[in-house]
Amino acid sequence: VAIAPNGGRLAWVESPNAKNGAPSPNSAIYVSDWKTGGAPQRITAARGGAVAAENDVVWSPGGRRLAFLSDAGHPGQAQLYVVTPGGPVRQLTHLKGALSGLSWSSDGRTIALLFIENAPPTVGPLAAVPRQTGVIGSKIYEQRLTLVDATTGATRQVSPADLFVYEYDWAPDGKHLTGTAAHGAGDDNWWVNQLYAFDPATGKASVIYKPPVTLQVAYPRWSPDGRSVAFIGGLMSDQGVVGGDIYTVPASGGEPRDVSEGMKASASSITWSHDSKSIVFGEIVDGESGIASLDLSSDKIDTLWKGPDHIGSDFFGIGVSLSRDGQESATVRQSFTRPPEVWAGPIGKWQQVTSLNKELKPAWGEAKSIHWTTDIGTVQGWLVYPRDYDPAKRYPMVVDVHGGPAWANLPGWPSRWSYEMALPPAGYFVLLPNPRGSYGAGEAFTRANVKDFGGGDFRDIMAGVDKALKPASVAQQQLGIMGWSYGGYTT
Repeated sequence: VAIAPNGGRLAWVESPNAKNGAPSPNSAIYVSDWKTGGAPQRITAARGGAVAAENDVVWSPGGRRLAFLSDAGHPGQAQLYVVTPGGPVRQLTHLKGALSGLSWSSDGRTIALLFIENAPPTVGPLAAVPRQTGVIGSKIYEQRLTLVDATTGATRQVSPADLFVYEYDWAPDGKHLTGTAAHGAGDDNWWVNQLYAFDPATGKASVIYKPPVTLQVAYPRWSPDGRSVAFIGGLMSDQGVVGGDIYTVPASGGEPRDVSEGMKASASSITWSHDSKSIVFGEIVDGESGIASLDLSSDKIDTLWKGPDHIGSDFFGIGVSLSRDGQESATVRQSFTRPPEVWAGPIGKWQQVTSLNKELKPAWGEAKSIHWTTDIGTVQGWLVYPRDYDPAKRYPMVVDVHGGPAWANLPGWPSRWSYEMALPPAGYFVLLPNPRGSYGAGEAFTRANVKDFGGGDFRDIMAGVDKALKPASVAQQQLGIMGWSYGGYTT
């Protein structure tokens, strides 16, 4: 979901099911004057009621136009489109490859995107490698910063051809960009990416900050006054699963400063205030979502909102879309008891905008946040009760260990991959622990299982089992454990 710069309109993406009820690869974009309560208007490049994969919607700086990606012209091949809501849709690009990550320049004349020319269907650190046949060779597909003229559609790649760019942000002058990038194959080198400044006029990429190998950097954001670049730095297991402290570094390069040092939370997204004096950030904190503000003159952090919800458009991200003045925000909000919907309003005072999932009801029992103590200190987790729980009965319990390990079990409506949530309707407790190595309790906690996989973190999990056994009606001889990725390793 994206809120217009003036806070008056919203644009969001919906994922409709196929006619047989199965998940569909297609998606649809809608726009709404959310404050007046008017009916949402669909924005599409498809014709005659057809459907397509349409996403990555972003407002122009003036809030009049929308840019988005659509494969309406050729299924599986996205192109860049621009529209003034209520007017005709105009196609800007005719590229072959993977497009993502749209962003307007400050003057509204240029749209930047990430482009992998002639890319196979899936590219990235977490994507399966395409099957090679015939004479086996080596082909590296680099993701490059690409600029598109918002009027003519003229396109040019502006980052070096041997550099894979993962994320980026415009400078306020609209003439430079910053981003995270690495040489070589993108799916091998994200963990050692560096922070760059890009000059489209010359094609030059200059290193702003080279982190140590023990630190991953993500979410670069150039300050509105042009002086600094903020980013999130921490121990991260996977691209896109962001968590850590907030750093700032001079835009010309230099030594970064950890402006949130000692924070007992993990920053997940960042947005500068319009005066460059503070940063609003989404955070994972004590197994919940939070929105906080960081004053850069004092490094003081104020909590703006915190709750047992998942706040954010991305499954692996916590955050909101903010209006230019920071007074209005929009997000996708969900919890164990509430399916995902679009919400908008001042931070923490959101009102529900959509009711797409109003017919969905929980098929499981209550979910409680519980805490216990080990040699690392306080550890948190979620205990999901069986449906129709009867305290006079005994129930089996299964522990579901999250992946990463740098991630966290958070409250949210189950997705198609949340297979553990099929257990409470069948009469099981499910324990969702956040042991050391997880996000949500500070960077030192996230790093606490380095060179100790299956050691201290497993002690934390087993102590959580003991904690769950005490107040709950758990059958002590009927315990199981499961997990995916790092959770599978722990299992």
